[in-house]
Amino acid sequence: MSLIDVHTHYVPAQWPALGWDDAPWLRVDSAREAVIMVGSTEFRRIQSNSWNHAERLAHMDSDGVDTQVVSPTPVFFGYDRSAREGARIAEVFNDAALEITAPSGGRLIPFCQVPLQDPDLACRELDRCLDNGHRGVEIGNHVGDRDLDDPGIVQFLQHCADRGAPVFVHPWGMPASPRLNRWMARWITGMPAETHLSLVAMVLGGVFDRVSDNLRICFAHGGGSFAFWLGRFENAWHQRHDLLGTSEKPPSAYVGRFSVDSVVFEPAALRLLVDTLGVDNVMVGSDYPYPLGERPVGQVVRSSDFLTPSDREKIMSGNAERFLSLPVAAQ
Repeated sequence: MSLIDVHTHYVPAQWPALGWDDAPWLRVDSAREAVIMVGSTEFRRIQSNSWNHAERLAHMDSDGVDTQVVSPTPVFFGYDRSAREGARIAEVFNDAALEITAPSGGRLIPFCQVPLQDPDLACRELDRCLDNGHRGVEIGNHVGDRDLDDPGIVQFLQHCADRGAPVFVHPWGMPASPRLNRWMARWITGMPAETHLSLVAMVLGGVFDRVSDNLRICFAHGGGSFAFWLGRFENAWHQRHDLLGTSEKPPSAYVGRFSVDSVVFEPAALRLLVDTLGVDNVMVGSDYPYPLGERPVGQVVRSSDFLTPSDREKIMSGNAERFLSLPVAAQ
């Protein structure tokens, strides 16, 4: 049974100076280790499998992964910069992604990033990338205080639908506070909350009502806490329709309009996703190569005895083949 991992990241080994004091840069400590720096602050330690395709392919072989979708690391989105700077950042990292994935014989599928703060430039960069070999796009779940129902972001999502480009939504820019700055709380609580909030914005902001239903969009980390709290969301929509009646239909009606990955770490959590969102809307993801991801990739899907062989095939590869529009020859 083939396995496609729709949620992995890369960091190029080098890139030109981005031109402002607190810009991300890479402190290379050895041939195999480096640190992503934001200005003078250490953001994340990484290893060479972040940029070395041979190491990545070896790990894929050991985990039984046939194909990876390789997306940007969100710290490089640059949404807080000017539109011109954001476009330059996207171009630099998108071209680097092609260099990293090109030698893989099609096993590494690049997703681009775009200057989402400017919808026209974002559409232009998406077009350039699709023409150059990227298959889809990763976006952050917000641009400052603008969520996914912002008119400019909706314009971009419709353009993705028109171009047939799959969209992978990754949380980023989690709020900081004394309570959230301990114990990696921004990652273990903030990321799920951010994803849930943006799915709420997609529903109540009427995005699914406005964007054509051929939009293929997937949310990272199991969609955050959305599946667990869908019942509460549904109840609120019916009981306080005066405040939440901004979508044409109740929240449950939009199940099936989006997918989520399987990075939830426990069979019980995976079962909730399958039972609530449907087996056709869950795909294997790992968050490789970062330490909060799943290794071996797909182990929860493989070990979940409630899945039928057909269910397992859909989650491991069939749903991703549809999401990515993989040609028959690649199946």
